[in-house]
Amino acid sequence: MKMFLTEGELSWDFSMANYTAVWSFLVQLGLLLIFLMLGNTLRRKIPLFKNLLVPSALLGGALLLIVNIILKQFGEGNGLVDNRLMQVITYHCLAIGFAAMSLKTEKATHKTNKTQVLEFGVLQGGTYMLQAFVGLAITIVLFLITKYGDNVISYVCGLILPLGFGQGPGNALSWDINYTNNPATYFAGNGSFGLSLASIGFVVASVFGVLYINIHKKRSGLKVRNHILNNEINNGEDLSSVELPDNESVDKFTIQAGFVAIAYALSFGFMYLLGIISDFTNSIAWGFNFLWASLFAMLIKFVVKRLRKHKFMNRAYINNYQMDRISGFAFDIMIVAGVSAIEINDIKNYILPIIILSVVGTIITYVYIHKVSRECFKGFEHEFFLMSFGTLTGTASNGMILTKEIDPGLKTPTSSLYILSNFPAMVMIAPLLFLLGFAGKSLTNAIIACTIFFVLWLVYTIFLFRRRIFKKHYKDKPVEVWIEDVK
Repeated sequence: MKMFLTEGELSWDFSMANYTAVWSFLVQLGLLLIFLMLGNTLRRKIPLFKNLLVPSALLGGALLLIVNIILKQFGEGNGLVDNRLMQVITYHCLAIGFAAMSLKTEKATHKTNKTQVLEFGVLQGGTYMLQAFVGLAITIVLFLITKYGDNVISYVCGLILPLGFGQGPGNALSWDINYTNNPATYFAGNGSFGLSLASIGFVVASVFGVLYINIHKKRSGLKVRNHILNNEINNGEDLSSVELPDNESVDKFTIQAGFVAIAYALSFGFMYLLGIISDFTNSIAWGFNFLWASLFAMLIKFVVKRLRKHKFMNRAYINNYQMDRISGFAFDIMIVAGVSAIEINDIKNYILPIIILSVVGTIITYVYIHKVSRECFKGFEHEFFLMSFGTLTGTASNGMILTKEIDPGLKTPTSSLYILSNFPAMVMIAPLLFLLGFAGKSLTNAIIACTIFFVLWLVYTIFLFRRRIFKKHYKDKPVEVWIEDVK
């Protein structure tokens, strides 16, 4: 055993001399948590933020961003935030959150209509395609106008709109970086462009969701439904008798984190495999870490279910409550890190496209979801609109918070439809995800992708409005139990 250092060997310690290796990550993580708590305090103490349902994580991230800008201007120029590390945290937290959500064994809490499950998935796909088509069309036009000037606006950066609005900071950051690293796109967002659109999406979800509630309370007599307790259906199984006890040698939460880690490790292996197969598979591998993490999490969930069914596993190792806590923590940290990682110098040349994409994106998303809600989800169209609009501009948390404002007991099937529509939604959104790399290779490819997005949006929309277009009666009448008992 080696007891002493030989001459020429260097030791290392835990002092500031080794700050980057020892302290950097924990300091940055500590900043995220501290400013998240400060954001929560602001939300609780300032009525405007509370009434607008602005997420605490967004406030915390904005506060950290402002403090960092001030320190850069009046300090030594370095600031508090390690932008690269914050971008890495944002990237990984997206996948961790999706893996935890996909591992949950949630069942629908209402009797749901299978047609409406499909329609919810198609609506999500249609909204993504609409945002992609309009966003890409806007930046193609801006590129043609500015391509001979000094500040060329990338033809493909409009594709980040559906990622920033629909999927949050993680995927918007990932594809911003991908496009930045590709000289053919004429883009230099360095992650900040995508993070800015995602941050604006959170504000849009909160502010416009609250405006919708207040307007419809006055105009259409929208009422808050009575609060009732939801009992989750578990097919008669008493899960309390088969869950891991709290006095096990391994903490229950550690087991949950282990399942998430296995899912992400498998997804990393899969991405690595895709990366060495070809340039094309490499181009689609690393930008979809959240998708592969979700797929492997669902595979793990399926295996665990089969093991329990055949009595090879007797305990319910996956705990829904704690998986919610893991995903909630990951998404909160993702939002704070994503907002604080915005570099103002990187977006000053993109202010115009950011403003245009945000305004137009908000309008088309609002109008489209509102029309579909009234067409396909009569009887609970307000709850459905709030869930869909919050999710497709912010996150699922925004959608759930808005829905609970008028349906605190979740009496309508909106939340159940959201759970069950995840798979059809993934199928409907897949064309967008797999055309992201294709569109960034040339202006011609971007125009082709834009045309495909328009055609897909048209097909999805015709399906959603098929009854009106073809004068077809509503054969699958939705359950009407949630229409009663309002205050």
